[in-house]
Amino acid sequence: MLILGGTGDARRLASLAATAGFDVISSLAGRTTNPDLPEGEVRVGGFGRADGLAAYLRAESVELLVDATHPFADRISVSAAVAAATIGVPRLLLERPRWEETPGDRWVRVESADAAATALPRLAQRVFLTIGRQELAAFAPLEHLWFLYRMIEAPGVETPRPPGDLLLGRGPFSDDGERALMEAHRIEALVTRNSGGEETYPKIAAARSLGLPVVMIDRPRLPASDIVDGPAGALTWLMAQAARLS
Repeated sequence: MLILGGTGDARRLASLAATAGFDVISSLAGRTTNPDLPEGEVRVGGFGRADGLAAYLRAESVELLVDATHPFADRISVSAAVAAATIGVPRLLLERPRWEETPGDRWVRVESADAAATALPRLAQRVFLTIGRQELAAFAPLEHLWFLYRMIEAPGVETPRPPGDLLLGRGPFSDDGERALMEAHRIEALVTRNSGGEETYPKIAAARSLGLPVVMIDRPRLPASDIVDGPAGALTWLMAQAARLS
């Protein structure tokens, strides 16, 4: 079986599947230096779109494919759907649950980083930006705003970036820590992607407690698939598929 993704869920599934007797290969995109490696065989780097992934599935005799990539890694998810359909490999999407708006939240829902940048000027002058490096350039033209942008790794020197300060950090974070960070930098709005998960949810709770608006970038639409919301459900699916193949 092949697991796509270096997420925490992907690592947990790799361990569960290996313990259950599966021959596990995990594929990481290679965008993060010194990632936490899952149990089993690991490959790093892209496949060259759907055709390349299909060729890899054939070459490695992969019988089951699990897409456990980040919710916003839509290009590899589309490639996985096409490749799996091309050669007839069962495919599962392990999709962590979305965050849901609760009483006290002030969400402004948008479809993209560009739309988030368009919405910001009427909301705040000082912004806490928690997105991927690839979307940072969308906010660079907002020269009259100030940003605290937090990322796991620094963007390249050639990446356009908005005015403000870069903060490097990796979750899990705490409610008190996120609130203190926002207060210390006099943050007036939060921009984030609806990635889901508990490790980075404290920023949402902190914004709620401070009464701050949250510009929430919705997830991209992905191809239809069998879907589960956690590693345990994925293992159940794997076991059922393995029984059909035997």
